[in-house]
Amino acid sequence: MAGEETAQRLQKIIAQAGIASRRKAEELILAGRVQVNGKAVTELGTKADPFKDHIRVDNKLLHGPEKHRYFMLNKPKGYVSTASDPQHRPTVTQFFSRAKARVFPVGRLDFESEGLLLVTNDGELTNGLTRASAKVEKTYLVKVAGIPAENKLEQIRRGIMIERGKPGTREGRVLTEPVKLTLVREAENPWYEVVLTEGRNRQIRKLFEEIGHHVEKIRRVGYGPLVLDVEPGEFRELTEREIFLLTKAAKRKAAPPGAPAPKPASLVNRPRKRLEKMASSVLPPPKKASARKKKVRPGIKSGSKKQTPRFGSAFEKSNPKKSPRKERT
Repeated sequence: MAGEETAQRLQKIIAQAGIASRRKAEELILAGRVQVNGKAVTELGTKADPFKDHIRVDNKLLHGPEKHRYFMLNKPKGYVSTASDPQHRPTVTQFFSRAKARVFPVGRLDFESEGLLLVTNDGELTNGLTRASAKVEKTYLVKVAGIPAENKLEQIRRGIMIERGKPGTREGRVLTEPVKLTLVREAENPWYEVVLTEGRNRQIRKLFEEIGHHVEKIRRVGYGPLVLDVEPGEFRELTEREIFLLTKAAKRKAAPPGAPAPKPASLVNRPRKRLEKMASSVLPPPKKASARKKKVRPGIKSGSKKQTPRFGSAFEKSNPKKSPRKERT
């Protein structure tokens, strides 16, 4: 099927072609949706030559590796972070129709969440960033209903047992890794900065539900070295520097047993001041106590020396007997 020198695993070839991430490519192979030289392949680990073999996915012939593109999207609430949705909800890929690029999201933000989403057609990078051993930091601003007790917040910081998988699946419970948790705005419903290095399903919502508090809003403002700097629904291409730092994070290897864990990827030249500035800009302005306004009678200009009713004003219409208007003769 392929020469040994140029042979590559099918899932790698599919990922490099920009069809899907390597993990998704494995699902395509297992589902029998991949053909090599006219024969369906369903075994993981199968190799092919991307330059000599005819490889098809869903009967579409691959034309070799695509030019890699990398985008930062500010995902609005009400979109799913997938290329397609069985419930026909809006997807994040709709924003890239005008960019003429076939891309897919790296990781996910749930339907109700908003903020920074990395989108690319680089399957190798996607696979590296989503590995658990990469420990890429994701930074969120989270609004919580009610004020949690400090000892409850400390439980989240140390790690807490939450439900594994999607709600209602009864897949058991799992202990989360330590979480960085900082109060950024005091209020009846306060805002917190939450930094995760793992990406479990609806993890932030589950963390606060375990201590008895509902999460009202979630906004991701940081992903490794990236800091959100575009308006909701807008996107931009990444700089060469940002791509370099992401690639470096994706190649991070797990620490051997007993060795100190490597620093999270976002601590490498992390623009902390820029992130704090971003946090202050994306948070809604705090509610101010309403000041008492000086009552001014209708039709009277405030601050004038002679506060007399203006001719034809609403004051005259509501008080016809007191109107200074003279009858015509």
